[in-house]
Amino acid sequence: MNRDDIHACAERILRGRPLHRREAESLAELPADLLPDLFAAASRIREHHRGRVVRCCSIVAAKIGACGEDCAFCSQSGHYRTPVCQPAELPPEQVLQAAQAAAANGAEAFGVVNSGYAPDDGDIDRWGAVIRAIRDRGTMRACASLGCLDADQARRLADWGTACYNHNLQTSRRFFPRIVTTHSYDDRLATLRHVRQAGMMVCSGALFGMGETWADRFDLLFELRDLAPDIVPLNFLIPIAGTPLEHRPRLPAMECLRIIALARLILPDREIKVAGGREACLGDLQSWIFLAGADSFLIGNYLTTLGRSPEEDRRMVQQLGLTLARPVGSSCEAGQRLQVAAASPACPCPGHNLPA
Repeated sequence: MNRDDIHACAERILRGRPLHRREAESLAELPADLLPDLFAAASRIREHHRGRVVRCCSIVAAKIGACGEDCAFCSQSGHYRTPVCQPAELPPEQVLQAAQAAAANGAEAFGVVNSGYAPDDGDIDRWGAVIRAIRDRGTMRACASLGCLDADQARRLADWGTACYNHNLQTSRRFFPRIVTTHSYDDRLATLRHVRQAGMMVCSGALFGMGETWADRFDLLFELRDLAPDIVPLNFLIPIAGTPLEHRPRLPAMECLRIIALARLILPDREIKVAGGREACLGDLQSWIFLAGADSFLIGNYLTTLGRSPEEDRRMVQQLGLTLARPVGSSCEAGQRLQVAAASPACPCPGHNLPA
């Protein structure tokens, strides 16, 4: 593709024609000197569908460690010896304090995140009560990422007031068995179906930099286009000592930005959220995520790694001339879309699947 082809492709997307796979493959092979044109196209599509309002959310690791799953990237897996050795669980009061701090930092949504394959009935009720307390404060939307759910668990979480549920596909169906063997790709798809049927918003995305190919990336992104999640978090691997992926090199910043731009072109009207690995992989180019097509990001700390200060992120948004969205109204009922400058809400990101 040349410069004219890139902008013609963007025009077709703006007129409602979905990006073809062969076009996406050509865009992935663009030389470095054409990346500014790719980013300009993605930014134009973002502004057309999402405006100049950006969203941020925050999460808390309510339960960490001792996970029975063998996700090759995760510091919380009990299969590996990592810096996260001992399991821990926060008391509900501390989770509520974290939610209050997130609201003060500008987050419009707050996610309660647990390690483990799936919650049990006690987990649903215990954390459901915390979620309801967050919701009833009326300052943010209450969200969750607790692992795989069956239909009844999803319904109960929605009844507690969970507005949005995160569960990432992580990678392509083909590459998935090289990353996780203790549960299946279809387990994740089933959870997303249950979440949708329960009336919660769906947050599902990917982790890049695990050794996948561009073909895997496109398989995943086009699968997400078919699933149409409300929010698509994009994470970039932070290699953790002790995990099978500890020696994977971090993705270069420009490759991360290319991935973001292609996600925007493939999913033109979705909320594209940059989450884990933003600081580590993008460094001084973090503000470019919006140029590349993202309209949402995670603010504050992650699960077992630190983010940068919320003050820095708010200043970044302000200096770009963008507006940081905030929720309005006195309640955040499950499934409700908050009308913030005509923008849709944010949600928490990848649960125990977030690179830690």
